[in-house]
Amino acid sequence: KVLAENDQLRKEADDLGPRAELDYWKKKLSKFNYLMEQLKSPDVKAVLGVLTAAKSKLLKKWRALDIRITDAANEAKDNVKYLYSLEKYYDPLYSSDPMSMLDAIPGIINAIKMIQSISRYYNTSEKISSLFVKV
Repeated sequence: KVLAENDQLRKEADDLGPRAELDYWKKKLSKFNYLMEQLKSPDVKAVLGVLTAAKSKLLKKWRALDIRITDAANEAKDNVKYLYSLEKYYDPLYSSDPMSMLDAIPGIINAIKMIQSISRYYNTSEKISSLFVKV
């Protein structure tokens, strides 16, 4: 269910700012970290041991799900890390008058450019465009 929700398109209000993007990824990170903890639990390891011993065909499906969960968790972690690096640039957008905001714009554009060139997951035109719209 969590993976299905993860694959759905996001519907957001047009007036959300960059903090909303960070909050979104922090919530995702929390969900996937919880799932990762559950996957490492002794109960799950015992079930996997039984499935392995029984040479179950479900193991292939399980491994595919495990890979998707791990990838989604890594994406959320990576995105949170990069979005936190933007915080110092977008804070003035929330607390300054319009003239003072102008000083923050070059820094935030350079930071987003850096994220787009370095991030493994945040380098798609859709995600960068969404972030620019929020800014």
